[in-house]
Parts: sequence; structure tokens; C-alpha cells
Amino acid sequence: MNHRTEGKPGHRHNTAEAVARALLFICAVAAIFAVCAITFYMFAKGLPALGKIGVKDLLFGTVWKPTASEPRFGIAYILLSSLVGTALSVALGVPLGLFTAVFLTEVSGKKTAALVEPAVELLAAIPSVIYGLVGMMVLNPAMYRLEKLIFAGSQTHQFTGGANLLSAVVVLAIMILPTVISVSASSLRAVPDSLRAASLALGASKMQTIFKVTVPAARSGILTGVVLGIGRALGEAMAINMVAGGSVNLPLPFHSVRFLTTQLVSEMGYAEGTHRQVLFTVGLVLYLFILAVNLILLKMRRKGEKGNG
Repeated sequence: MNHRTEGKPGHRHNTAEAVARALLFICAVAAIFAVCAITFYMFAKGLPALGKIGVKDLLFGTVWKPTASEPRFGIAYILLSSLVGTALSVALGVPLGLFTAVFLTEVSGKKTAALVEPAVELLAAIPSVIYGLVGMMVLNPAMYRLEKLIFAGSQTHQFTGGANLLSAVVVLAIMILPTVISVSASSLRAVPDSLRAASLALGASKMQTIFKVTVPAARSGILTGVVLGIGRALGEAMAINMVAGGSVNLPLPFHSVRFLTTQLVSEMGYAEGTHRQVLFTVGLVLYLFILAVNLILLKMRRKGEKGNG
């Protein structure tokens, strides 16, 4: 009797362990299934338009007139606008976010960090439409004044009222800041203090230690923040739709532009037939681009982990 009584807690423990493992396995399978299902659906919906229109006319065409008597479905300028806008916003937002994370973890005191970190968290909690609204009411007028100053007397420039690529870049850069800052700060805090102490003991200055020891040691986590920031920038639609102007143009700083995401948001509601199929192809292009960026940065991250190892 005593032997069987003593065996019951162990049996319960094994049962709970098995149930936990099963639940974790189900969650993992569900996540993989979701990715595979989305990928299959996007290819199934996006590929038919490529057969009808052709890869060259779709990806390299510069005219977008889906409702004309002779429809044209060129997305080259739209694709370029997304690429250029995302690249510029990342080039602006990532250094700013990284330097802020370095300040919070390596330079500032506890009181200063206690003031800055809640502000960063608040940035992450602000809805996209608020960014767009503030950008439309504050940033666009400022950009319009700059535009009038630069192109004063021009007979060829088409004024945008400040709703242009530059406005979109600034808004996107601000929107990715919380992600880059929080992930980078967590990675920097995870770097062992022994590395910092060893660097200082060898005669390195505080700044040399930060940028030659601490930041490289946290490179893997920082790249994760960059990936998440790029994903946020590429997937944003509402704020961009409010500040970028929405015209299909070559992506120059003071041109009204349209991104892949805003293309889907602005036209999917009334599109039908081939037009609707092409919009699914636009979604497929966006999906493949995000996938490619993630795979490239994942490879860089693994290479960095091997280098650190």
C-alpha cells in the first residue's frame, strides 16, 4: 500500500509532463501550419494574374490603370516606392533606435532610463492611424513649406501639399523606433558584465567598450530588432495611406507615391476580375519580399552567432 501511495505523485508528474509536451507540440504544429497555409493561399491566388499579364508587364511596367478601357497593371513604381521608402526609413530609424538603446543601457542613469523607457513603450502602443493623423496635420504642412522653398518658381514640379515619399519615410522611421529600441536594449543588457570589465581593464575607453565589445556581442539580438522593424515598415498601410499622397510615381523625395500595402488597402474593396487577381499578386510580391528579407537577416544572424561562438 505504501509503495503504491508513494508512486502516485511520480505518476501524476509524468502525466502532467506528457500533457505539457503534447500542448507545446500542438502549438508548434499550429504555427507551422499557419505559415504553410498562408504561403499556399498567397501563391494560389497570386500566380494566375502572372500568367494572364506576364511577369515583364506586371513587375516592370510603370503604368497602373486597372479601370481603363485597355487596362494596364504595371507595379514597378509601386514596388520601387515600397523598397525605397522602407530602406530609407530603416536607414533613419535603426541607427536612432540603436543609439537610444545604447544610451538607456550603457550611458544613462537609472532615473533617466525610468523616464525614457515608458515613453518608448508608449510609442509602441500608439495606433497607426494616430501616427498618420499627426503626420497629416503636422508633418505634411511642414514638408509642403519645404517643398515650396526648394521648388519656388519651378514650372515642371507637381506640388504634393507635403504628402510625399519624404513624409512617409519620416513616419515609418518613427514607427519602427520602439521595436528597434526595446529589442536592442534587451540584447545589450544580456551581454555579460565580464566582457565590459575585461575591455576596460585592457585600457579601452567607455565608448570604445560600447561600440567595439558590447554592441558586437549583442549583434544577434540587434539584427532581430532590425528584422521586426523592417516587417513593421513593410506591412504598414494606414499611416502611409494618410501621408504619402497615393499617386503612382517614381519614388523621389517630393513625389506623391503609393506603397504595395496602400495599393491593396485603397483598391481591394471595389476590384473585381483581373484587377482583383492582380492585387493578390501584389500581396504575393509583398509577402515574398518580406520572406526574402527575413531569410537574409536570419542568415546574417546565424553567421554572427557562429562568429561570437
